[in-house]
Amino acid sequence: MTSIASVCGLSFTYATATSPVIRDLDLDVEEGEMLLLVGPSGAGKSTLLRCLNGLIPHFHGGTLRGSVSVAGIDTLSRQPRDLASVVGLVFQDPEAQVVAATVEDEIVFGLENLGADRGLIRRRLEEMLDALNIVHLRRRKTETLSGGELQRVAIAGILTMHPRILLLDEPTSQLDPQSAEDMLRTVNDLRADLGITVIVAEHRLDRLVSHADRVLEMCAGGSAALLPTRSAIAGLPGAPAVSEIGVRMGWSPLPLSIVEARRFVGRRPPPGATRARAPIAAPSETLVEVDGLEVRIEGAPVLRGVSIALRRGEVCALMGRNAAGKTTLLRTLAGLVTPSAGEVRSELADGDAPYRRIAYVAQDPSSMLYKDSATEEIRDVLRGTGRQGSVAATLDEWRLNGIETRNPRDLSVGERQRVALAAMLVGAPDLILLDEPTRGMDAGTKDLLVANLRRRAAAGAAVVIASHDVELAARCSDRVVLLSDGEVVDDGPTRQVLTDSLIFTTQANKLVGGDVLTVDDAVSRLAKVMP
Repeated sequence: MTSIASVCGLSFTYATATSPVIRDLDLDVEEGEMLLLVGPSGAGKSTLLRCLNGLIPHFHGGTLRGSVSVAGIDTLSRQPRDLASVVGLVFQDPEAQVVAATVEDEIVFGLENLGADRGLIRRRLEEMLDALNIVHLRRRKTETLSGGELQRVAIAGILTMHPRILLLDEPTSQLDPQSAEDMLRTVNDLRADLGITVIVAEHRLDRLVSHADRVLEMCAGGSAALLPTRSAIAGLPGAPAVSEIGVRMGWSPLPLSIVEARRFVGRRPPPGATRARAPIAAPSETLVEVDGLEVRIEGAPVLRGVSIALRRGEVCALMGRNAAGKTTLLRTLAGLVTPSAGEVRSELADGDAPYRRIAYVAQDPSSMLYKDSATEEIRDVLRGTGRQGSVAATLDEWRLNGIETRNPRDLSVGERQRVALAAMLVGAPDLILLDEPTRGMDAGTKDLLVANLRRRAAAGAAVVIASHDVELAARCSDRVVLLSDGEVVDDGPTRQVLTDSLIFTTQANKLVGGDVLTVDDAVSRLAKVMP
């Protein structure tokens, strides 16, 4: 096949760094293929995408050696605006990409700047609204959108231009399972119909690996290895659950999807009779009670009659579709949103310093980081809240040693997320509220997050995580609260809620069924029934 993107001897060092993030990379990307970029946070995945669309070196400062060409165009000699009709990049943080006031204006912004015909602009707008299932958002103000809605709008804005090369940086990081499937289906349709080449950097691999032709595994220190997908996934941290099950069961060829894994286990058992719901255990005292909570934003109802209790020693996963009200509920619990009706009863808000005992980490970590280093961020929170804590111990706990003096704006999104978590959670707050905390996180950092949150819960904190990451919820949470259209539609022990769902469930459960939830559950069950 024909190469559409070529990288030759590429090395890049940021102006504030002492060593290259990409070192001596040679890469040819074939027209129409999907190339998956994997590796730990800070390994250079986003940097490579920015090299391919010309933002590096024309926007980001640093030292570049080697050459990069896309569709025969040298990115070093042409400005990013000259490449816009050829290469489209969807940023990891859509907040930094969206510029227009309304959804319709944002989606057509690129085409208008390319001087496209009005009839074409209108047709492409309607196509993308339908393809990404966002027709209902068309007249919304972009500032009112949830993180997942904003991500879909950013993707739609790039896809309207039908670029020859589509660059996606963590495209499913804020999408609910159904929205992620809609996005991937649209991308694959464009690959099939238009021959678009897709290069995607992603940590959540369960939906993507079965579509990827090859994998570029990027490592800390700048090295990289290009491998066939099945070979790469076999030993990759954060591999899909079905692939982990396949490795442990000795299946060959290694399955990349549930469809492939079913060749080894047969059909998923049909659901049995409805199981009796076990009561939610009360690990300790109730810390926060929410009763009949209603919130309206710009006159529109966002939360409707929400009643839940948050208890010490418990990790609660808050789940639901994009715009179900998860972020609004967290912000209300943090005291940042005033309810229209109902009550939030808690002793935590008493006194002159309520945030001494409440920690809230927003979806976008950049919005919470203002100092020049992780060390200063942690010290600032300790001063502002009056909590007692150790800066050195916190840096060690979140594995920030080595980057603690760097400006957070110079770090990867995953690294910034760790800085935000370290700063906001320092000093043992009683109530921990996290909004999409795994955004930009690699597998090792997710393991670290789970361990740190479980340790805080064991010490008596109440932890609430709003997330679309079902695998994380299965590993970390004691309980799941499922929201839909601002209402609580389910609230119960994690194993029961997630195994009763067709959408919000794990790959292990989709494959094996019953009360199986994790890879360990699946391997244990399969070892008993398979020869």
